[in-house]
Amino acid sequence: MNDPLTVLVVGGGGREHALAWKLARSERVSRVLVAPGNAGTAREPGVENVAVGAEDVDGLLALARARSLDLTVVGPEAPLVAGIADRFAEAGLRVFGPSAAAARLEGSKAFAKAFLSRHRIPTARYAECTSLDEAASHIRGHGAPIVVKADGLAAGKGVVVARSEAEALAAAGEMLSGRAFGDAGRKVVIEEFLAGEEASFICVAGGGEAVALASSQDHKAAGEGDTGPNTGGMGAYSPAPVVDAAVHERIMREVVRPTVEGLAAAGTPYTGFLYAGLMIDTAGAPRVIEFNCRLGDPEAQPILLRLRSDLLGLVEAAIDGGLSGVRPEWDERAALGVVMAAAGYPGSCGRGYPIAGLDDDAPDTKIFHAGTSIEGNRVVTSGGRVLCVCGLGKDVTEARHRAFERAGTVGWSGAWHRRDIGHRAVARERNRRRR
Repeated sequence: MNDPLTVLVVGGGGREHALAWKLARSERVSRVLVAPGNAGTAREPGVENVAVGAEDVDGLLALARARSLDLTVVGPEAPLVAGIADRFAEAGLRVFGPSAAAARLEGSKAFAKAFLSRHRIPTARYAECTSLDEAASHIRGHGAPIVVKADGLAAGKGVVVARSEAEALAAAGEMLSGRAFGDAGRKVVIEEFLAGEEASFICVAGGGEAVALASSQDHKAAGEGDTGPNTGGMGAYSPAPVVDAAVHERIMREVVRPTVEGLAAAGTPYTGFLYAGLMIDTAGAPRVIEFNCRLGDPEAQPILLRLRSDLLGLVEAAIDGGLSGVRPEWDERAALGVVMAAAGYPGSCGRGYPIAGLDDDAPDTKIFHAGTSIEGNRVVTSGGRVLCVCGLGKDVTEARHRAFERAGTVGWSGAWHRRDIGHRAVARERNRRRR
């Protein structure tokens, strides 16, 4: 039997808690380090937090050498876009995550759109603009609704679906001025509005192959009914009913394989989680809204809760070019996660509020931490998205009931969450029962 492995997960959010939890369950893993982690990872069996920032590449390299790490899995996008995978690979260290060149799929909306156009991968029509005059001309020429995106990384908040020309012009002005997202918004991508239903389609990629994980759907908008400003995500569920077997095959054929092949042909082969945010129209045709170079958050939480296969095995197969023929096994039940947020999110939020109810127990549920830390013997809030409370059930309706019931037992001053996560799937299930 191989020696047990020590694995590092880079990051400190809900996605990283889910990754660390799942990797620690592998029989081949002796210890999972998380840098910097959160209160949830600190309390997870077999997991240890290390006080190194996710973007401190020199510090992470020193940690990898000092602890003789066998594998590093990078969670967030910023260090990937900055080239952490390249640095680790150059140092002879095994790392799961795309190179900086491949991560440009997320790091630059303009790069991604040009890539999609070049490889004839279906997406919305668009224009790049670096001045407000350019943006205004395009917006007025096409009308609303229309989508305005900051070119660079904006923590999942750099997209405005404008319902009026005035809203679009205001969003473009805020971005291009640098007031909204700094240098990330100095160039904007303006896209046609796509109608349909969104889905998140995430793969494990490596060696020129890609294996799909379970489908999912998240809710970006802060308000119920998918209204209000975009956030990093207020909840997600898996599987997404809109991605049936026929749609799944179309996504692989029309989006995923051309993307992996196109990157390889350009000399930038992709290894890591590849996330395609898609709009599915009424005919089942997928069009790419965005690419991410990592697992989604909060999609990772319900997806990994359903994964029965060994995550370590999937990651190693991708690194070693052994994905051909791999078929992950899944819990047949649905999973749904609801994000509990701090008062003020997605704006400024207070910190340091003690969280009650974390040690209660409920079957078929799991709480993943995001914006939490430990002060003394208490777990307190330390960010906007604080927890992702997940439930499993025979369908999305039952999974949602379990997640909401568990969320009702956890709280702190100002805690809130959306109460309609999964509403599209729940409506489908209700209609199916009526027939």
